[in-house]
Parts: sequence; structure tokens; C-alpha cells
Amino acid sequence: MKNTALFIATRYLLAKKGSTAVTFITWLAALAMMVAVTAMFIIISVFSGLEDLNQDLIANLHADLTLTSKQGKTLPEIDKATKILKSEKEIAHFSKVIEEKVYINFRENGDIANLRGVDSAYIFVNPIHKNIFYGSYPSFKYSNEVLLENKLDNRLAIPIGEGSESANLMMPKPGTGMISKETDIFNKRDIFVSGVFPGNDQLDNTLISPIELAQELLDLPKKSAYQIVIKLKNPENTDLVKQNLQKLLGSRYELKTKAEENAAFWKMINTEKMFIYLIFGLVIFITTFNLAGAIIILQLDKKEQAKSLISLGMNLNSLRNIYFYTGILIVFFGILSGLILGTIISYFQINTGFFKAGANTDLAFPVRIKFINYLIVSGTAALFGFGVSWFFSKINRSYFSDN
Repeated sequence: MKNTALFIATRYLLAKKGSTAVTFITWLAALAMMVAVTAMFIIISVFSGLEDLNQDLIANLHADLTLTSKQGKTLPEIDKATKILKSEKEIAHFSKVIEEKVYINFRENGDIANLRGVDSAYIFVNPIHKNIFYGSYPSFKYSNEVLLENKLDNRLAIPIGEGSESANLMMPKPGTGMISKETDIFNKRDIFVSGVFPGNDQLDNTLISPIELAQELLDLPKKSAYQIVIKLKNPENTDLVKQNLQKLLGSRYELKTKAEENAAFWKMINTEKMFIYLIFGLVIFITTFNLAGAIIILQLDKKEQAKSLISLGMNLNSLRNIYFYTGILIVFFGILSGLILGTIISYFQINTGFFKAGANTDLAFPVRIKFINYLIVSGTAALFGFGVSWFFSKINRSYFSDN
């Protein structure tokens, strides 16, 4: 009978044991496996949620493709480059950008800020106008309208609106020679703030203005730009479009995808994810010691029955399979029940947001249930569980001695 070992293993697991302690240890091993699998699944699902949240937060900070110069800041032959971009059918929109540090001053307050000069097409690549706290996005009628990041606005307390008091920007001038007055050192422009937008780690201290303001402060020609940001009709074709454009543009230009622009960020995310996986893999490995103990105790409890089975003609390998299958059944129960419980808790968090990211915040821990998470958790638990079951089921002939 091919399934005799599995049948007996099932009976050993479900039927009443010779000792209450054996029953307790066996189900303790199953419970420990369930808890470890549940914890690993929940943590990985939370991390998947955090990963998606971070991805959403930076989704509009970087375009699908960014075009820059390989030599110097300013893009060479920009008319030729824009003509090539207009001819590419996969490109939905593109926008010229100049980004540089600038000193912003209002009354007695000043700060170093990041000036991002953009053209009117920028909102089609980065819809930042949808996230404005108050005020409005620059109308581009005047070059000195700016959109200010919220934290910078709070520090400087600049009034909002066209009729409000103006602040000023100061940009150091390039060049050499004697300095006799302030205008020899800085280009200076008065500005007014049209609106305020929420910042984040990559947009702190940022102000967004028409590109003409940046060109004036930097003494650049009207058509100049440091980079061109590109939005594609289908972002899934990013790598293919990048290859085609690189051939058309030539070696003087460099194209980077969104992933390449955020290479350091994603490297950090993947490193953290790997450490979390290793930590919980270790937790499951430690949990399998309960499984090893359950198999050993079960062997001692069923020793007399094992002798009877050998006497009835069962070979040693089949007897070993009984204990191996018992361990497998415990592991299977722990994985299945752990994944079910983890899924229930994850859906509870998704629907209620009960668990918060901090004591003084309304932000709930983000959770994302992915099919790959089921495979990772069940694969890890099965690997350790099956390995321990196989190793500790290897009884030998000395097991049957009376000594």
C-alpha cells in the first residue's frame, strides 16, 4: 500500500497520543509554525505597502525619461534635441527644466533654496498643480511668479498672492575681476509667491518658477535648459524608447529612466527588504526546532508501535517516512493556517487602517497583498520545515534496541 506511511502519519498527528505532553508538544510545534508564518506574511505585506507608498510619493518627482548633457550642465543643440523628441510617437509630453541653488530672502529671513525653472508644459509631465495647498500654480504671464514648498514658506512667512509683498532671489554671478558692489556678485530678482505645495524628502526647500526666471538669474540664452523631462504614453516601453532615442540623439546626450534616477533609493529599499527577509527566515528556522522536538518526542512515544510495524514487515525507510510525513503535515498546517490568518489581518488593516504608523499621526501602516508574498513565505517555511523533518526522521537500527 503506497500511502501506508502517510496514513499512519495522519493518525499519529490527529489521534490521541500516549501522553498529554506529546500531544501538547506536537501542536505547539504546529502553532509556533503558524505564528511565525503569520508574522512573516504580515511584515512582508506591510513592506510591500511601504514600497508602493514610496513609489507613489516619488512617481511625479521624476519623469519616465530625463535627458541631460554628458558634458556640462546646459544641453547642447537643444533645437535639434526637441525636434527629435517631437518626432517620437511614444512621447506624450516633454518639458525643459533648469535646476540650481539660489538664495531667497524676505525681510530679515533668508534661506538656501532649490530653484526649479520649468516651462508651461511641465504640469503634463509632473502634475504638481494638483497638490497645491493654497494659492495657485504660476500663470506663466510673468517670469517672477513662483510656487513655494510648504516648509520653506513656513520658515520665511512670505505672503501669498500677486498683490502681496515681494521676496527676492539672489544667484551668484560667474566670472572674475574686482568686486566693488553687490551687483558684481549676484544677479537679483524680485518674486511673488502664487501658491504653496506640499514638500517631501526630495522637494524640501524647492521653489518652482517659469524657466525664464532661472535663465535670467544664470545669464543663460532664452532657449537654454539643463535637462528635458519626458512623459511616455506607455511607461512599460521606457527601455525600448530610451534605446531608440539614444541612437537618434547621439553620444552627447544621456538618457536616464525613472529607476536609474532613483537608483540609490531603490537600492536602499531592496537592501532593507533583503534584511527583513533574512531576519524572518531566521525566525522560521528557529521555530523549526519545535518541530524537531515534536518529531523526536513522537518517535519515543511510538517506539513500541514502531517495533510492531517492523515485525509486520514494514521496512526501515517506510518507518522513517512516517515521521517525515508527520513533520510535513505539521509544516503544511502551520503554513496554511498562518497564510490564512495573515491574510485576514492584512485585509483588516487595509479596510480599517487600525494600526497607525505613529502615536501622533493618522497615517495607517500601508499593506499590500501580493501573490509573490505567498510564494516567498510558504517557500521559506517549507524549505526549513521539510529539511528538519527529513533530518530528524532518519532513525537507525539502534532505535529498536532495548538499552
